[in-house]
Formats: sequence, C-alpha cells, structure tokens
Amino acid sequence: MKVLKFGGTSVGSSDSFLKVKKIVESQPEQVIVVVSAVGGVTDALISAAVLAEQGNQECFDQYSEIKEKHYKIIGELFPLDVARNIKFKVDQLFEELSTIIKGVFMLKEMTYKSKAIISSYGERVSSFLLSELIEGASLIESQHLIVTDKIFGRDTVDLERTEDNLKKIKDSLGQVSVFPGFIASNKKKEVTTLGRGGSDYTAAILAAAYDASILEIWTDVNGFMTADPKIISRSYCIDSLTYSEAMELSHFGAKVIFPPTILPVYKKNIPILIKNTFNPEATGTLISGEAKVANGKKIKGISSVKDVSLLTVQGIGMIGVTGIAMRLFKSLATKDINVILISQASSENSISLVIDTAAADSAIRMVKKEFAPEIALNQINNVSVETDMAIIAIVGENMKRTTGISGTLFESMGKNGINIFAIAQGASELNISFVVKDKDLKKGLNAAHEAFFLSQYAVVNLFLVGTGTVGKMLIEKIISQTEKLAQQHRLKIRVAGITNSRKMLLEPQGLNVKTLFADLMEKGDKANLAVYKEHIVQYNLSNSVLVDCTANASVASVYQSMLESNVSVVTANKIASSSKYELYQKLKSTALNKGIKFLFETNVGAGLPIIAPLNSMVMSGDKILKLEAVLSGSLNFIVNTVNQHKPLSEVILEAKNKGFTEPDPRIDLSGIDVVRKILILARESGYPMEQSDIDVIPFVPQKYMEAESIEQFMENIKEHDAAFEEYRNALTAKGKKLRYAAKLEDGKATVGFIEVASEHPFYDLEGSNNIILINSEHYKEHPMQIKGYGAGAEVTAAGVFGDIIKVANQ
Repeated sequence: MKVLKFGGTSVGSSDSFLKVKKIVESQPEQVIVVVSAVGGVTDALISAAVLAEQGNQECFDQYSEIKEKHYKIIGELFPLDVARNIKFKVDQLFEELSTIIKGVFMLKEMTYKSKAIISSYGERVSSFLLSELIEGASLIESQHLIVTDKIFGRDTVDLERTEDNLKKIKDSLGQVSVFPGFIASNKKKEVTTLGRGGSDYTAAILAAAYDASILEIWTDVNGFMTADPKIISRSYCIDSLTYSEAMELSHFGAKVIFPPTILPVYKKNIPILIKNTFNPEATGTLISGEAKVANGKKIKGISSVKDVSLLTVQGIGMIGVTGIAMRLFKSLATKDINVILISQASSENSISLVIDTAAADSAIRMVKKEFAPEIALNQINNVSVETDMAIIAIVGENMKRTTGISGTLFESMGKNGINIFAIAQGASELNISFVVKDKDLKKGLNAAHEAFFLSQYAVVNLFLVGTGTVGKMLIEKIISQTEKLAQQHRLKIRVAGITNSRKMLLEPQGLNVKTLFADLMEKGDKANLAVYKEHIVQYNLSNSVLVDCTANASVASVYQSMLESNVSVVTANKIASSSKYELYQKLKSTALNKGIKFLFETNVGAGLPIIAPLNSMVMSGDKILKLEAVLSGSLNFIVNTVNQHKPLSEVILEAKNKGFTEPDPRIDLSGIDVVRKILILARESGYPMEQSDIDVIPFVPQKYMEAESIEQFMENIKEHDAAFEEYRNALTAKGKKLRYAAKLEDGKATVGFIEVASEHPFYDLEGSNNIILINSEHYKEHPMQIKGYGAGAEVTAAGVFGDIIKVANQ
C-alpha cells in the first residue's frame, strides 16, 4: 500500500485536479489519497469567519467567492448531467457552512469549535470532488477516525485510539481511498483540526497505521532545494535527506513538508518521497533513515526564517542563579509564544531568544513583568527586542565531527559584511543556526550557498565604471574566458552593472555581456555615480566588486564607502592610491578589517606584476632598501623612438595617436604619472610618503607645459626638438642612453632623466617596456628584476581581470 498526499496547489484548479487523477490512476498498487483544500480556500474560510465575528457584511461576499470557485472547478471537470448531481451534494455542504457563518455574524462571537468547523469545509469539499473524479475511488471521512485530545491547551492526536480506528476499516478499503486531510474530532465527536500543514500529518498517520511502503507528498516543487529558489536562483533539488535533516530544514523555513509529519513514519522507518504534481517525471527528494553524502558535500541544505525578532535578557544578577531560564520560558508560554532559537552566553549573564515578530510586544511585556523584582534591583539591566531579523540555518548529518564547517560559514559571512547577532548549535552537530538582520538575509544565503559549493559555481558580481578601451577589452576577456573559468575554476563572472559619464545600466541578475555596450546606450538611464553606488549597496549581492577602468577622481572618491559596504574594489585608476597617505591607508585598512579586497596591480606597470611580488616580500619580513624603475611605457617609447629622422615632437604625436599617452600628452610628459607610480610602490614598500615628498623634473621644460591648448603645446614643443636631439647625440657618443626613471632610496624618491651605460639593466629596455629593480635585505647583491610590456589597454585590461580573479579566490 502507498499513501499519496496532494497539497492545495495540486488541487488549485480543474487542470490540477486532472493531473492528480492521472497520477493516482497510474499507480499499480492500492493507494490512499489524502487531499488538502483547494489552494487558498482555508485562508479564505478563516478570513470569512473573522469578518463574521466582526459583524462585517463582507464575510458573505467571501463565502460567495469560495462557493463560486468550487462551482467553476466542478463545471470544468464534469459533464453537465454529472456536474448537476455533484453541485447538489456540494450545495448541502455549503448550506451548512452558510448557516454557521450567519450564526457567527449574528452573535459576533466565534468559538474555537466554530472556527474549526468553518475551516474544515475546504478539505471536505475537495476530497468529495476528487473521490468523484477518480474512477472507483471511495471517500472516507477522516474526522470520524482521527481522534484528538487537549494536551497543554492544544488539540493533539491520540495516536493509539486513531490507529485502532484506522485498522478497523482497513479491510474495507478499496483500490483508491480518498481521505480529507487536516480534519479530526475529539472524544466528544466535535470537529477539530490539526493546524497548518495538517494534511501532511494526516497522511503520515495513515501511512504509519497501515504500514505503507512509502508516503508520497505531492506539491508544486521538485523537492527540498538546497536553498530558497526565490532567493538563490542557482539552488537545486536535494536527492535525499535523513528524517532529521528534513525536520531541521522544515523547522527553519523550508515549506515543503509540515515538521510533525515526519514523526509517525520515522518511528516505522517508512520513507517519504517529495514529488511535483506539475513535473511528475522529476526524481524528487527521498527522506529516509539513511544518511548519504550529496556529491561529497558536508551539508545538505540552507534554510531561513523571516519576520522574527531577537529578545535578549541581560544582567550580572543572572550569573549562577538557578531557574532564570525556566522563568523566562514560562512567562512566554503563558501567552503561547513559541521560541524558535535559543542562544546563551557561557558567562550566564545573557539569554537571547528568537520569536515571531508578531509576538514581540507581548513577549517583552511578559518578560518585564516576570523579572520586575530583578529589574528594580538592577540585577537585570536589559530586556530588549530587536526587530527586522532573520535566521539562517545550515543542515546536514555529515557535519558531525567535521572540522572547519563553522569556520567556512562565518568566514563567508564576515567577508560579505554580514553581522551575526546570535548563534545556536546543538550537540548533535546537525544544524548551525544564526541570526542576522533581515536586510542581509539574501546576501547571507547566497554567501553560505557558495561557501559550501552547494551551487555548481561561485559567482562574482561586477559593477563596472568606464567603457573606454580598457573597459571594452576587459569585457572581451570576460567573454573569452567564460567557458574556461566555469570548467576549470567553477567560477562565473556576472556583470551586474555598468556606467560611463553618460549612461548607466544595472541588473542584479546579470547583464548580457555580449550586448553590454549596446544595451547600455539603448536601455541605460542617465548616469549618476551617487545613484549607481546606492544601487550597488541596496542590491547587497555577495562577492560584489566595483571595477574602475577610468582615471576619474570622482570615481576614486567612492572607494571608501564601497569598501565600508563590503564591496571589493579593483581599479586601474591611480588617483586613490596616490592621494593623501591618510586616505590610502584608510582604504587599505578598511579592506583588511572587512575581509575584502582593494586591488590596484595595474596602477604600476599595467599588466606587469609588480605590486604583488613587492607585497609578498614585505609580508615575508623582507625590507625594501632601494627601488629603481622605468615606469612609463609611453615615455620609454618616446626616448626609444626619437632618432635623427624622427624628432621629439613627431614621436610625441605618434605616441598620442597610438594611445600610449593620455589624450593630453602633457599629463605623461609632466612626470606626474611616474610620480604616482613610485609613490604607490614606496607606500607598498612600507614608506609613508606624500606626493610632495618626491622631487620631479618634467620630461620637457615646464614652459611648454603651460600652453593654453593641446594643439598649441604640440606646436610649441617643436622648439625643443633640436635641444633634445643634441642631448641624445651627446649621450650616444659616450655610449649611453637616456631613460626617464624613478628612484626610491633611504626614504627619498626622485623622478627625472638618468643616463645609463651599456652594463646598466635599463640600457636595452625596448619600446614601451617597463622595468623595476628591487634591492632588499634578501636581494642586496643581485636585485630582483621585473621587466615587461608596461603600457597599453590590452595588458591593463588583463591586469584588471587578474585582480578580479584574486577577489573570486580570496
């Protein structure tokens, strides 16, 4: 024998009823079918009852809507002559319901008994319709068989008497027997109900009583998911759970199954299979006593509860005093307030409880009343409630005696800036639960989901600023590397936002990178950096990264607020790192304290790895003694290209046209770019320097830099061609070359021209290449040398992309 339970969504329409009919009639063995009320009907019945109690005429409109909803289903399911007979029988039930609602309306009073009777009609009608629809099915009235008793003020199933009643009718059951779920009766034969999820419980009781081979719960999802799919799109169905795992996930928000359902079948080791009425081919989730590791993962699922509040009782007068917890729970029990989670400090000076927010005001009144003497004596100095909270729980049998689970969990919360208010873990190690602000729930669930690799891929959410050459090439690299990153690193890079000086476009679920720039211009809103930044913070996505591919000071000014909001920053923009030392240090320390990244490898040497090796040396305890470097690819291109046939002014124009210099080449020729780079390297080497500490000689005399326009500058600089060529020729005659370089030594930095002989490492530096020599305590006799292509949008984009990967792998 098999027991099949169908929930409200499974009988929410005539089409749904037909799907249930097909599923039931395809079963090769004897089946018991338990059915809930038509979707939404129980809520509507209770609403009508409440309105009637208030004397509100709308209760009759609500009643009529319920009636018409069922009549519509009947008309669509049955031929006209059959429908007429069925409506006649259903009318009798609705007449009874109408009489009860009218009575409540007249008396303006609703007893517990009348509420139970009213709410039972949904199952009574739906089970009758299903029994008429399925060929050869018989209808069994559950309320005459399932018996409840009042225990601690609640209707609780008397399992012994119920099982006796059910066994008495076992031999009379046909091939298909339909039972209404949710309904029972007490010893006085009065109708009672089994509460929310009561149809699940009915099905479990029947399965246990008849030693069913399996209990199938048919609903509108494929099974238990690794997390709420409405929040985490990458969640997927869990193949198997133990009874304990299913209980824990259900308790903490997974609405797939009613938690008490599990107990009757657990006692008899009857498996539960969760199936989807609308996708019956899906495998579903099997719940049994066998613990299985899902694809090597230590946890099975992540669940959550919203709309809760954190009640805290605190005071030194609680330490070592027996009975405090008992009194606290008793005071809440008097108002029937359920405690969802408990956390107590080992010092015993505080206890925190999580309760439904709806009960928060009542709870704090009762607790303050209970502990009024201690509060008056200041032995308890704090009774408070924090609202807008949520619980996140990770669940898995294989967490037991496995080290590192908590570390992984809390590290994922920390690096995403999620504050944890209370933690609870039982000795069984089956569940770790913690309390966060409701606004952090989505981000916390995503962070936990990715931390435990329950999704196939880790996801990094990029918010790009700048659509120039570097920005465009960065997107090209993301497109070209997508497949490789997914296959080899289980990493997906999602562009959630893009902006330039004109337009901005944001989509937290991810933009289409292949049409990104066209979509920006076609669909984007007017650019507003402040609004763009606000959206990044409001989306609160895990692993968010601001990527700056500009040289804009306004963009650099938002780094601090981004880091404070736990958004990592990857930038090719040198302005922030070369600004005042106090700001630079604040950016670095904020990223460190938040456990996120502030990366700017491309600030020096474009795609050439200079900062990372320097960091490694300093972190290992090495001391940087001297740096010598050619750090401007554009200026090195100029000195290498000038010859007797190509004067300085012509080469400057060539460098500008090739994109080696800024649009205004004076920015490069002033030496400020090199100043910023050596300043950044000095700071990364441990020297707290400012720009004003660096002596700089411009590439060309200052008088040429003061031209009113770029065009005027390009005309005026021709005057310097002869002097520059004369200087170059004189050096050539000596066997030397000219280099524009930076130097840091003894805490002092200079930028300007140097003359190098053939034995110097800078002598053969070709094209726009960069080079840096690092002398340290570990590299005294032979400096570390880093050399390579140091200019151009392509290598800069590659360097930015490399920093993004570092964020993903943090």
